[in-house]
Amino acid sequence: MSDTSSSLTQAQLNAAIFGGCMVAFLGFGFAATFGVFLAPMSAELGWGREVFSLSVAVQALMWGFAQPVAGAIADRYGTARVLGFGAICAGVGFVLRGMVTDPTLFVLTGILVGIGTGAASFPIVVGALGKIVSPERRSFILGLGTAAASMGMFVAAPSATAMIGGLGWQTALIAIGFSFALILPFLVFIARASKPTAAGSNMGDFGHAISVAFADRSYLCLFFGFFVCGFHVAFIQTHLPAYVVDLGLASWVGGWSLALIGLFNIAGSFLSGWSGQVYSKKIVLAGIYIARAVVITVFVLVPISEMSVLIFSAIMGLLWLSTVPLTMGLVAQTQGLKFLSTLAGLVFLSHQTGSFIGAWLGGRIYDLNQDYTPMWWAAVALGLLAALIHLPIREEPGPLARAEAG
Repeated sequence: MSDTSSSLTQAQLNAAIFGGCMVAFLGFGFAATFGVFLAPMSAELGWGREVFSLSVAVQALMWGFAQPVAGAIADRYGTARVLGFGAICAGVGFVLRGMVTDPTLFVLTGILVGIGTGAASFPIVVGALGKIVSPERRSFILGLGTAAASMGMFVAAPSATAMIGGLGWQTALIAIGFSFALILPFLVFIARASKPTAAGSNMGDFGHAISVAFADRSYLCLFFGFFVCGFHVAFIQTHLPAYVVDLGLASWVGGWSLALIGLFNIAGSFLSGWSGQVYSKKIVLAGIYIARAVVITVFVLVPISEMSVLIFSAIMGLLWLSTVPLTMGLVAQTQGLKFLSTLAGLVFLSHQTGSFIGAWLGGRIYDLNQDYTPMWWAAVALGLLAALIHLPIREEPGPLARAEAG
C-alpha cells in the first residue's frame, strides 16, 4: 500500500475512485468524439477539411504540452485544483467553438480546449488513482479509470450526433461546453484523498527527475512508443466519421462507429488492466500494436459496408485505450510514484504529438488527394514499429524508483 492510501479509510478511497471515474467519463467523451462535427461544419462553412483537422491537431498538441505541466502541479499541490481549472478552460473553449465562424479563430480555439483537456484529462485522473492504491491493484484501477473515459466516449458520440441533427452544430457545441461544469462537484472526493506526492520539491528536483527518466531506456521506449498510439487514435476519431460518409454510408454509421469504439474499449481497458497484473506488460503492449496493424489492414482491404465499419470499430475499441493502463503502469513501475504525474504527462506529450500529426495530416492528405488511403497504411507501419519499440523495456524499478524506495 502506498503512503497516501494507507492513511485513507476504505470509504474515502472508494469515493475518490468513483469521483475520478466520473471526471474521466465527463472530461473525455466529447473531446474524443469531436470528429462527428467535421463533415457538417466543413460543409456548412465551406471549409476544407484541413481547417477542422488543424484545430483538432492544435488541441491535441496543446493537450500534450499542458499534460506534464498539469502533472507537475498535481504532484506538488494536489490534483483537484488542476482538474477544476481544466474543466473550466475546456468548457469555455467548446462554447467559443460554437460561436466563431472565422477559420483562424476556430483553429485558435484548439489552444484553449487543448489546455483545458490536458489539465482535466483522464491521464491526470488515472495518475491520481494510481497513487492511492496498492501496487497489486494499480494496473486494474488504471484500467477502471480508462474504462470510465471510454464510457464517456460511448455516450458522447451518439449524443453529439443527435444534438447536431436536432439543435444544429452551434447549439450542440455550446451545450457540450457547459457540460464540463458537471466535473466540478466530483472534485471534492478527489481532493480529500489525492495528496501531493512531491510537496516541497523545487524546479531542480523536477528537472533532475526528468533527466534521470530520459536516461532510462525503458522510459524512452514508453515515450516513443506512445507516439504511435496518439497517431492511431487521433486519425481514426477525427476522420473515420467523414471517411464512411465519403464512401456512401449514412452519417449515423460514423457516429456509432466512435460510440462502439468507446463501448468495446470499456472491456478492452478492463482486460488490459487485468493482463498487466498477470502477464508481462511490455509483451501485452507489443501485442496490442500488432493487432491494431492487422485490424487496420483487413479494414482497408475488405469492401466497405455498414457491417464492416461497425465490426472494425468494435475490434479497434478493444485495442483503443488499452495501451493506457499498461503504459502508465510501466511508468509507475520503472520510475516510481513521487513524480508520476509529471513523467506520465511527458509520455502523454509524445502521445499528443502523434495525435497532432494524425489529425492534421489526415486532413491535409485528404484535401490534396481526396483519399485517406496513405494514412491508413502509415497507421499499419507505425503499429508494427511500436511493437518493436516496446520489446527492450526492462520491467523493473529504474534509478528513480530505486532512489524513492531506498
